[in-house]
Amino acid sequence: MRLAPHASGDLSESLSRLGLIGAAERVRITPLTGGVSSDISLVETEGARFCVKRALPRLKVAALWEAPVERNAAEAAWMRAVRRWLPHAVPEVLGEDRAAGLFAMEYLPPADFTLWKTELLTGQVDADFAALAGRNLGLIHARSAADPSLRVAFANDQTFEAIRIEPYLRATARAHPSLAGRFEALAGETLATKHALVHGDVSPKNILKGPHGPVFLDAECAWFGDPAFDLAFCLNHFLLKGARAGADKRRYLVAFSTLARAYLEGVEWESASELESRAAALLPALFLARVDGKSPVEYLTRDSEREAVRRCAAPLVARPPGKLGDVAEAWSAAA
Repeated sequence: MRLAPHASGDLSESLSRLGLIGAAERVRITPLTGGVSSDISLVETEGARFCVKRALPRLKVAALWEAPVERNAAEAAWMRAVRRWLPHAVPEVLGEDRAAGLFAMEYLPPADFTLWKTELLTGQVDADFAALAGRNLGLIHARSAADPSLRVAFANDQTFEAIRIEPYLRATARAHPSLAGRFEALAGETLATKHALVHGDVSPKNILKGPHGPVFLDAECAWFGDPAFDLAFCLNHFLLKGARAGADKRRYLVAFSTLARAYLEGVEWESASELESRAAALLPALFLARVDGKSPVEYLTRDSEREAVRRCAAPLVARPPGKLGDVAEAWSAAA
């Protein structure tokens, strides 16, 4: 196959420095779509295919949302750490240019790696896969909790504040002044809790179904902090998928319960009930944030869908439940 010359001089210079392309090698660079926080490109040479990811200082959303580009390095470091514990759970990092704010990673072909979000949106709810995702997420948290060096290596409070706490909790507090005190309390408790290495964006859009199980992508929010955030953030997407008009809530709630149970069974670094309590308090806040925060989900397009989320979530934010099952039960009973 004859490949077109590359279009980006800056990118090709970085790849040359990393030894990923030769000085005179012809390559094709194709921008990939789908991300709001980074530019991602597929790089094809005559002998290899890989992806390059570069973080953006301003995210591609309607609201003004800025974030430190240093998160690119944190993501590469998270992937390297996780690869030690679960080699098939993340793409391999092939090279990193911190000065340019980018890294290269292995390309995972869609024919072999299915996006979990796509399946869920079409009503394909695989509870066994949800259990495996929960179990592997718990293993990542457990292994990282046992490594004291990670607390310093991932002391990324400023980035986590900019990418998660402000757009999800503080922004939603501004939209719901009567709940502002609860949102601020959740923000403070989350930032103060330091137990494990947190991915920060555990979502079906960032999980592939691969030949060896779940593959986790997009760890730009990587931070040593509260693992309950990852659990709540992921479970939230089962609630959201069930909020669509005509969707069968019950099927998504089965996956919700299966993932939560598999995760909690692996909690060994702290009391599982204490972690569950924090996750149960965060979950309705994140549920509300995905309609009234800076990053609303794109598939809840009807006012009635968004209003249903508000009716269920707001009372649970005001009076936090102690169990994840309490949130699921409230959503199941919601009109």
